[in-house]
Amino acid sequence: MAEQIPPGISESHGDTHTVRFVVPLSHPEERVWLALTTPGGLRGWLAEAEVLQGRLGGAVTLRWLNTQPATVVSGTVTAWDVERIVEYTVEVHGRMRFHLEPGGGPGATVLRFTNEFRGTDDLRLDCLAGWHDHFLYLLDHLDGRPADWPAWSQERWQELRDQYEARDFGAT
Repeated sequence: MAEQIPPGISESHGDTHTVRFVVPLSHPEERVWLALTTPGGLRGWLAEAEVLQGRLGGAVTLRWLNTQPATVVSGTVTAWDVERIVEYTVEVHGRMRFHLEPGGGPGATVLRFTNEFRGTDDLRLDCLAGWHDHFLYLLDHLDGRPADWPAWSQERWQELRDQYEARDFGAT
């Protein structure tokens, strides 16, 4: 797995999957919050926010720029606790919850992420790899290097996907 991000975990109940990541970040909560909740922040690591009403019950429309054609999903802000918790519930990707807490040192933050969605087991593996890849982009974005979406390649995602699949089947 990419060294900077601990591997995600998942559990399934029928066709309902829950993916979880705990991401240590060497940036203050306020800065991470902006990356999770503003159009400019989201575009730097996740997706273009075509609509983002930053409040509980607000509308959200996200355009993933690493797919061709771009995947566009709409939904609602289902949790909004300023500088602590934001949750977007959208078509296709389900419930995406970002919970920030102080990290182990000054200016550090821990991001606890949960994604609940319905789909196949292949989709679960795709999501583990996809979120891992996006969290690597988040690290870069917070370090001042936002994603260059036109240069995005599927290679890193595929390597992560292969590693998650091997881990699922006990291979090394």
